[in-house]
Amino acid sequence: MIDGSTREHEGGGGGEIALTAARIAETVSGRLIGDGAIAVSGVAPLDRATPQDVSFFGAAKYASAYRASRAGIVLVAPELAETASDVPARIIVAKPQEAMLALLPAFHRAPSAEPGVHPTAIVGRGARLASSISIGPYAVLGENVVVGERTVIGAHVVVGDRVEIGAGCQVYPSATLYSGARLGDRVIVHSGARIGSDGFGYVQPAADGSHLKIPHVGRCILEDDVEIGANTTIDRGSIDDTVIGAGTKIDNLVQIAHNVRIGKRCLIMAQAGIAGSVRVEDGAMLLGQVGVSGHHTIGAGARLAAQAGVFGDIPAGETWSGYPARPHKEALRAQAALFKLPSLLRRIERLLDSKPEQE
Repeated sequence: MIDGSTREHEGGGGGEIALTAARIAETVSGRLIGDGAIAVSGVAPLDRATPQDVSFFGAAKYASAYRASRAGIVLVAPELAETASDVPARIIVAKPQEAMLALLPAFHRAPSAEPGVHPTAIVGRGARLASSISIGPYAVLGENVVVGERTVIGAHVVVGDRVEIGAGCQVYPSATLYSGARLGDRVIVHSGARIGSDGFGYVQPAADGSHLKIPHVGRCILEDDVEIGANTTIDRGSIDDTVIGAGTKIDNLVQIAHNVRIGKRCLIMAQAGIAGSVRVEDGAMLLGQVGVSGHHTIGAGARLAAQAGVFGDIPAGETWSGYPARPHKEALRAQAALFKLPSLLRRIERLLDSKPEQE
């Protein structure tokens, strides 16, 4: 825990704790250059920092912003230590961005929710609620719900029957957990997320081609330390379960279909869409707007670049991109060849124009 004196913050993006450069250098195990008594009470980017802020400088492309920065303290990568600047206190540390992450909790302490159930909340029969939980205004909890210690359920959250929520979870306002969903410990579900809705499954048995809905009786399971972004939707399984592995982080506006299995510590970014029965193995990364068609496997540690369209299995550890997705270097060569087409066409047209007409 970082200790510091209390004072009002005057810069951007901070709290009420002030830390000196000497204290920060000790905390991040860095080498201090400059005035160790300089105190800051917030964090900010180099170009917006005030003398009351700490910032970081970890890449040479930001040298101009660093030279012009008004920050009181800057965490600097060793290879950039000789870069000129008027910053009064510099702290040389191996990984400035990671060091900054260690400081953030000192300046941005999340407000703690008081334990208790708001009088406007509705709690169904048979619910088992730990004594230290907090349930906000107009939240609705169904029958036989289980909620673990220190979990916070925000305003207007709807928790369906038989939902299980572990300890230390945070469900933000207006999220919905459908019946049968199960959350492990320290799960975060942001506003507007829908966990455990029916998958998109229909058959056409009738001669008239009408769509008959397939009942979905599987569960939607979020394991420990999963985070789900705002307005993301995760379908329950049809017969099998939909499972999001421990430590996986999912961005806003992502769609995950029924029976999908996502491994541990994966990263899935905004507007990605994963069709039914896909397997995403441990440590895979799907960038923004990636689309994966059904019943394929994304291998462990694979990377899919933004807007990749996946129509087959992706080998473990490889980086693929493009539409349809292919190995990244191959996709780059194909894109480069495509860009050459206009000039090639112009050359062909000139050749045709210069060819003498046959009599």
